[in-house]
Amino acid sequence: MAGGGVVVSKNGKQFEGKLTPFVLVTCLVAAMGGLLFGYDLGITGGVTAMEPFLVKFFPSVYKQMKNEVASSNQYCKFDNELLTLFTSSLYLAALVASFFASITTRKLGRKCSMFAGGLFFLVGALLNGFAANIEMLIVGRMLLGFGVGYCNQSVPVYLSEMAPAKIRGALNIGFSMMITIGILGANLINYGTSNLEFGWRISLGVGAVPAIMLCVGSFFLGDTPNSMIERGQKEGAKKMLQKIRGIDDVDEEFQDLINASEEAKKVEHPWRNFVQPSYRPQLIFCSFIPFFQQLTGINVIMFYAPVLFKTLGFENDASLMSAVITGGVNVVATFISIFTVDKFGRRVLFLEGGIQMLICQIAVGSLIAMKLGVSGEGSFTKNEANLLLFFICAYVAAFAWSWGALGWLVPSEICALEVRSAGQATNVVVNMLFTFIIAQIFLSLLCVLKFGLFFFFAGFVLIMTIFIALLLPETNNVPIEEMNILWNSHWLWKKFVRADVPKFERKGSKFDF
Repeated sequence: MAGGGVVVSKNGKQFEGKLTPFVLVTCLVAAMGGLLFGYDLGITGGVTAMEPFLVKFFPSVYKQMKNEVASSNQYCKFDNELLTLFTSSLYLAALVASFFASITTRKLGRKCSMFAGGLFFLVGALLNGFAANIEMLIVGRMLLGFGVGYCNQSVPVYLSEMAPAKIRGALNIGFSMMITIGILGANLINYGTSNLEFGWRISLGVGAVPAIMLCVGSFFLGDTPNSMIERGQKEGAKKMLQKIRGIDDVDEEFQDLINASEEAKKVEHPWRNFVQPSYRPQLIFCSFIPFFQQLTGINVIMFYAPVLFKTLGFENDASLMSAVITGGVNVVATFISIFTVDKFGRRVLFLEGGIQMLICQIAVGSLIAMKLGVSGEGSFTKNEANLLLFFICAYVAAFAWSWGALGWLVPSEICALEVRSAGQATNVVVNMLFTFIIAQIFLSLLCVLKFGLFFFFAGFVLIMTIFIALLLPETNNVPIEEMNILWNSHWLWKKFVRADVPKFERKGSKFDF
């Protein structure tokens, strides 16, 4: 199995370049696309726990919550399909938008897709903030979904293509960092507006702020050299490459990008080619990484944190504050991953995070089983609630520095240019599909499986940790256009990769052909 080490280009040398202020600012602005996704992830659970919001749009849920007999079963207090549709409709729309975003990203560039994503999200946030009926609310959610779909398609690819190989992980995780900041910001806003009559309007409407930031910021971004070459702008691409690398001599890397582009032009149907055996490892990872990411159970926390804590016996303000705490842990842990991903590599973070999440899921499920049992009747003492919160925070931290950050990084960096848009679209589609499914069925699953739901997710954490240990080679420090060297050295993937990629052996810390 391919491991870590210094990975070199075909001539045995790493591409020259340095981290420039231009790259930092550019990646920071682009990563704001993650704010949109994060803000929505964080805002939804708090809003659906606000009584004025429930009274206006979901009166049956409000009555069920206030009914003493029905609410004695803590597991089923919020079980309502229409309420979950409010949350999950966004992700279904994002799934559909991903197919169109793939074409836009390839034909018009990554920058154009980011602007479109910001614009969709802006209109959707305004519709939600001023919603007068459930129809207006759902349409707004769907427009938010289009925005998320476009941003999740274009931003990770943009960051991976802009960043030098040696710090690509750190800069790409800027996207995940912005997601966590968006979640924390949403939790803080929910906490501040929870006792206001129209606090839910403020919470939903403030989503327009990051959307405006992205729309305005995208005007000042340059497109990636890869995308410019792909669209025939070679002269501009070379100037951009010199600008982002901070040196004049970029001939070697530039030629490598041109060669990749020439190969890409031979592929008339990226989607059709993406399912061919030569791209089997990329297809597997672009499909299974987002699949497993959603089945970690993280959306139990991020979507429904206030609802979940309220279900487990926390009071309203306490549940919102607990969501703020987990949001803060999420930010700090993602920040840690920025400084460790290029030092220790992707595999170490994946495996450590998986083990920690597994332990925490079992602990949370066991605590809930002991206090609420199968009947769902009972409550937590202050000390027991604090212990539960500790394990949830430890779980969130493990996810944030492993599957949360790497779930967007790895699929965006492993695909050759000719199938990169198809690969990232697959990543987004699978991610949004299972985000939709989990969002739609979680409250019902909690009602049916009860504390067993946490053991259900723990089982998937075990499976996906084994999946990474056996099948993922270390992509750290590998130039983005040179990823095929990894598949050629892997015990399984070398059976599928293209025959025209030169064979090589690993000697010491370098790859020699």
